[in-house]
Amino acid sequence: MMASKNNDDWFEALDEELEKTAQEIVKDISQTSKKKMDFTKTLLADLWRVWLRFNRINITFKMEPDPYSFLRFKAYPTEWELKDEEEVDYGGLNHIALIDVSPVQNRTGDSLKILFYPRDGETYVKMIFEFCEGEHYYKLAGWKRIFVQYILYEAPLKKAKLDDIHEIMGDVVKVWYESHLRKNRDILIDHIRSKYVKGEEFPQ
Repeated sequence: MMASKNNDDWFEALDEELEKTAQEIVKDISQTSKKKMDFTKTLLADLWRVWLRFNRINITFKMEPDPYSFLRFKAYPTEWELKDEEEVDYGGLNHIALIDVSPVQNRTGDSLKILFYPRDGETYVKMIFEFCEGEHYYKLAGWKRIFVQYILYEAPLKKAKLDDIHEIMGDVVKVWYESHLRKNRDILIDHIRSKYVKGEEFPQ
């Protein structure tokens, strides 16, 4: 039995809507992936420049991921360039961190972190500052360091702006730098606590 013309018209209209939806989703995914890749490349370079600045005053930081995984050095550490997109999956990177490993004043673990994660069907970007607030004794596990995260920035990637991230990053890095120069970690911790929203807390 042949389909009626009305049935043909109905399916053609439906097929057009499905094709339009598919094209819109493909475009949306492509744009989001491109934006994430651009953000990741920029922020990796930003944090490496911060690493270099602290290194000049003999403050020991480490980066995650390892700088050799995304940088090509002509002369370590100051002459560098980002590796090509064919060599590094920038769009697949979901975690970037600059971590203070200075043993003085309980600074080990003070970290500026940038995270990409899914929520409600969207990709979000979040920047946090994480630090140790002290220690707690657990009956079964013994002494554990208690870490807390403060949320510096959080937004859907579609709406996120690098200028906003840079402004907040600059605010934190300036105080972090001053706290090292003055050898007073409280300058940094007091600033974070007074200006930003407290997030998760966990033992480590």
